[in-house]
Formats: sequence, structure tokens, C-alpha cells
Amino acid sequence: MNPFHYSYPVTVHFSEAVARESLAGELSKYGKNILLAYGGGSVKRVGIYDEIIAVLNEAGKNVFEFTGIMPNPTYAKVQEGARLAVSNNIDFILAVGGGSVIDCCKIVSAQAKLDEDIWDFEYAQHKTPTKSIPMGAVVTAFGTGAEMNNGAVITNEDKKMKSPLWGAFYDFAVLDVNYTMTMPMKQVISGSFDTLSHCMETYFGTPRETNLSDEINEAVMRNVIKNMRATLKNPDDKLVRSELIWASAMGENGILKLGKITDFQCHMLEHQLGAYTDCNHGQGLAVIHPVLYRHIYQNAPAQFAKFAHNVWGIPKNDKTDEELALAGIEALADFIKETGLPTKFSEMGITDIDYRAIAESTIITGGCCKKMSADELLAILEECK
Repeated sequence: MNPFHYSYPVTVHFSEAVARESLAGELSKYGKNILLAYGGGSVKRVGIYDEIIAVLNEAGKNVFEFTGIMPNPTYAKVQEGARLAVSNNIDFILAVGGGSVIDCCKIVSAQAKLDEDIWDFEYAQHKTPTKSIPMGAVVTAFGTGAEMNNGAVITNEDKKMKSPLWGAFYDFAVLDVNYTMTMPMKQVISGSFDTLSHCMETYFGTPRETNLSDEINEAVMRNVIKNMRATLKNPDDKLVRSELIWASAMGENGILKLGKITDFQCHMLEHQLGAYTDCNHGQGLAVIHPVLYRHIYQNAPAQFAKFAHNVWGIPKNDKTDEELALAGIEALADFIKETGLPTKFSEMGITDIDYRAIAESTIITGGCCKKMSADELLAILEECK
């Protein structure tokens, strides 16, 4: 493993019906002015909003609402939230939702403490913010693990870029199983595949010799696969749901990445696809992953062979590493079909877009077993049509 330094700032409250008690305890640590951030109307329809407002009122907080955060949060929305935070002297941000709400608030909290444009600050000046408004997250839709880190994916519509920005870590995250039980099954499955994608993109980074981080990762991937199948059979099983929630957190809480240089080339490509189409993130990943892996497995055949054997349970028999690797990729592709995820962009309603522009604007990652060119990324996109 590579050398590393590890510390982890996010306090996690994980249980069934844990939200009210944990929020009441946490909110006493912060000032009176609270920015309550959420997306559409689902938190109100299912009663989560009422419960959280009751806790905030009991704590004597002044509540200001930041609503309408979209599934792929835009940079304009970030700036709207930052203006709200500054004008209302916000002491604390409470993000209630999935990865989009949680990501958006990370950058809101940093932008509100920064006197200049955070996109230029990070991309032109190559700096990261050091001040932010404290935050807490209540997870209602899982898969991204966004509550576990300080990275966010934001769509800058003016620049036609869906790219990472770095903001603040959450002080705490509430993972209440009950709050996720009303997620539509398509969202459960696409979010869970995003978890699996995070794990795979970490696993196929470097180093590739056997190490503890990868062995833990293999266990998490097996767990996600098993519980995606189980939740399709019984969507009301809270034990299964809790396993998927914690797997999502494990995928992004840093443990699987210790001593690793990660890949995330598939994520970068899908992000740019999302910048041009506003598509569902987990579904886009499901289409791209097998195609991308068929292009690169020969650059790390032993690692892909381990993935096939240790994650998918494919026997080695007399197979070469290359044969075993391909069998693992086909097992992944078959699993995607089994869970009802799309296998082509056309199944997502994506038909007439500028694939070359997407490929040429995609960030090329350094941890991938093969450093891709824009032409190679274009070929992958063309195969995904």
C-alpha cells in the first residue's frame, strides 16, 4: 500500500428512527439561524419535513429555507444558496436529501465564506477554501456517499461542465433507515449501483498487488451485489436497506481509498454526459462501466481477474488472467441487465448529442490502469449508444 495519513471528521448517527434524537442533540451545538436545504416536495409528502421542522422549533432555531435543489445541482443554485446564507447570517446548514442536496450545500457553505467566485478560486487559482459554515446532513436517498466527504459534483451550465469542487466536510450525518424507505425502487437501484461504481473505481486504482484496502473493498462490493438482489425481491426489508445505506457510506468515507490512487475515469466521463443531458447518474454509470472495462482490462489483467474470482465468484479453473477478467466484466454486464438498469444510452432516452464534445471535455484521471485519450473516450461513448 502507498503511505497515507488518516483522520475522519464526520460523526455518523446510524439506526432506524435515529433522526429525531440525534438531531436534537447535535443542534444544541450551533447558533440560532439555520438554513434548511432540500430538493423537491418528497420530504414534505412523506412527513420528513414536518418531523425535522418540529425538532428545529423545539430547539428554538430561526429557520430559513433553501429549496428546489435539483438532481444535478447547478452552479447558479450554489450561488443562490450562498446569497441566502450571507444575507440571513446563517450559523448552520442542515441538508436534507440525497447526494445532490448534500453536494450543493458543501459548496454553498464554502462560497458563503469566500469573497470571490469559488469555481475560479479552485480551477483558475488552484486553491481550496479553508472556511465554511458548519453543516449537518440527513440522508433520505443513498448511493453517492456524499455525506462522507467534502467533494461535490456541480454542473456549471455556462461552461458546459459537470465537475468536482471541494467544499466542507459535514460535522455529522444522520443515516435513518426509515427516511429512505419511500425511495422509488429505480432510485434505490441506480443509487446502489453508484455505490458499486465508487468501489470499483477505487479497486482498479493503484497499487494493484493484494492489500487490505482492496480486500475490504471486495467484501463491500459483494455486499452491495447481494443486497441489490435482495431489495428487488423484498423492497420493504429494512435490514437489507440498512446494509445498502452503510455500504454507500463505506464507499466514500475514505477507508477503501487508504493507500490507493483511485481511478474514477468512468465517473468523469459520465459527469460530462450529465452536463450535456442531465441524465440519471447511476444509470449512466451502468451503461459505461462494462464498455470502458472491455477497453482497459488488458492493462491490468491480474486485478480484473481478482475482481472476477473474489467478487463474482467465478472459478479460476484453467482460465488465463485475461479470460477470467473478461468473464468478470461479463458478470458485471449481466448483473446490470438483471437489476433492470439500462445497457445503452438509447434506453435512457439519449440519442442525438455531441459525443465528441463530451469526450474532449472529460477530465482524464491519473489512477486508471490505462490513461485514456479523448479519441478512446469517444469510441467508448459511441459503443454505448
